[in-house]
Amino acid sequence: MSAEEREAARGMMQKGVVGRSPEEQRAEFDELFASRPLGDDVQLTERTLGGVPALDVRVDGADRAGVILYLHGGGYVIGSARTGANLAAPLSRRSGVPAVSLEYRLAPEHPFPAGIHDALAAYRELVEGGQPVVVAGDSAGGGLALGMLIAARAEGLPQPAGAVLFSPWTDVALTGPSIDNRGDYDPLFSRANMAESAALYLGGADPRNELASPVLADLKGLPPLLVQVGTAEVLLDDALRLVARAAEQEVDVSLDVIAGAPHVFQYFAGFLPEADEALDHAATFIATRIRSGAAN
Repeated sequence: MSAEEREAARGMMQKGVVGRSPEEQRAEFDELFASRPLGDDVQLTERTLGGVPALDVRVDGADRAGVILYLHGGGYVIGSARTGANLAAPLSRRSGVPAVSLEYRLAPEHPFPAGIHDALAAYRELVEGGQPVVVAGDSAGGGLALGMLIAARAEGLPQPAGAVLFSPWTDVALTGPSIDNRGDYDPLFSRANMAESAALYLGGADPRNELASPVLADLKGLPPLLVQVGTAEVLLDDALRLVARAAEQEVDVSLDVIAGAPHVFQYFAGFLPEADEALDHAATFIATRIRSGAAN
């Protein structure tokens, strides 16, 4: 993400959603992020996965057995499989594992738990195909990934080989202290615009439902997790509390906290060394977990 893109994103996020239709928000977000070049080595192909639209993200040389299921961010209201490809592609390139980015349904037209159902349907097809899977997601996509893992556990589906979560939004009840005390540091978000997105997503559902706010859930039996977060974001405690809860419940979990980094700082790869280091660590985790899954 260039400095110009960051400033444009800041302006868009600070406008909030009040008085602006979802279509307007999505068009602006897509203008910023859906046209970002992915590299000449990347080919996107439309497909369906569990009946849900998706994009195969094929990077030259990414031919390991297995797949990354990527769930994009956007507060459950904006974003797309194409914007998710902006992070799925570098993860695939660095790990050697093919990726697929999911076009799950968005609120307010399709409120909670529609996105969970879509992610679960896609995951079920991948699992039934017999290949090892690592689930990854950023922001709302990180929360969706966790909710999907909990739903998969309830259905008796096997867990994936691992999960990678970038700045995950794990608490739509907004009970973490950093929602307020990191507001002066966060260049993108505040309690006000997070609350707007949460209300649209929930559509009247209980914000403490474990699938909507998985930081409040029983996490026992989830696969190894890698969580990355910056200190300059209101979602800092969504990550810290998740990691503490996972560790308390005997989940193998790793945490990268980057001082001064903003929300989903991995977008700054190529400009910020910490972003490249974070993606390299995530890619190593993915490759290791895929090898482990293939061996089982």
